[in-house]
Amino acid sequence: MRTAFVTGTAGFVGFHLARLLLEEGFRVVGFDGMTDYYDVELKRRRHAVLNENPHFTAHECYLEDMDALAAAVRDAKADVIVHLAAQAGVRYSLENPRAYIDSNLVGTFNLLECAREYPPEHLLMASTSSVYGGETDMPFLETQKADTQLTLYAATKKANESMAHSYAHLWKIPTTMFRFFTVYGPWGRPDMALFKFVKAGLEGKPIDVYNHGKMARDFTFVTDLVRGIRLLIDCPPPQVADRGTPVQNDSLSHVAPHRVVNIGNSEQVTLLEFIDEIEAAIGKPIERNYMEMQMGDVPATWADTSLLHALTGYRPQTSVREGIRAFVEWYRENYREKALTAELS
Repeated sequence: MRTAFVTGTAGFVGFHLARLLLEEGFRVVGFDGMTDYYDVELKRRRHAVLNENPHFTAHECYLEDMDALAAAVRDAKADVIVHLAAQAGVRYSLENPRAYIDSNLVGTFNLLECAREYPPEHLLMASTSSVYGGETDMPFLETQKADTQLTLYAATKKANESMAHSYAHLWKIPTTMFRFFTVYGPWGRPDMALFKFVKAGLEGKPIDVYNHGKMARDFTFVTDLVRGIRLLIDCPPPQVADRGTPVQNDSLSHVAPHRVVNIGNSEQVTLLEFIDEIEAAIGKPIERNYMEMQMGDVPATWADTSLLHALTGYRPQTSVREGIRAFVEWYRENYREKALTAELS
């Protein structure tokens, strides 16, 4: 049985990835700090689902606690490490930048040190589409320059990519960085747009629509995302001396077993189209407050996923309509009492 050490298993993406790995016969060792950035009860409910599988165990500790992290990695004897834990949220980085330094830089440094001491067959780490920042040449390709990050959150993630590259070079650790594109779906975070819009719509409250709705995103359904991660687990970047025929548009470093891969739906959807689909799914219109663009935000994202397909043969394909309806169904089931009360009032 293969073992995966996964950080952030009580988080949105980490929960879905751990569940998929367990379904595919992995033993999963989770590590999560249970921070109170959002509802800790939701995080505990996710872990409760995972704990139903006897092959799942979890440690509740912060990444900044090096002794606890090192002990957990040592004892796991993992074949694969997937690093998902981070201080999330683009806008929150304007309010509490220190949290991003502590978790995303110090915490990731600790994880890299553990991977050096207890090397896995493959280290995979989460990055973000936000690293493309002010770039306007789309769809975004992994090999294009990405040096114009607009928030500290994005800057810490780009720093993680560089930190991981140095460790891959120095210690020969096969490392894949995957860049997420606007992930959504069941069990999502309450601070994310879909969660907030559905909640407001069912409660008859207005929503804030920034840049007057003139925005577009490459929305990626969470099960598509974790399927991409799962397939990349079996595609470790080769060592420099062991390379055969190159892959077209590969981001593979010429001095390290290190690669960057986009995971997105490869389709742009406007914010207004996204809201229209939410209204259709909940069965009623939502009042909209049109506002100016927020600090640090970008007008559009769009992923080129040809490298993901070349490496794995996989392309995410869940439509926004299908994905939103799945989220609304989950929300109604899990927040049924509040939703029904709002609809009847």
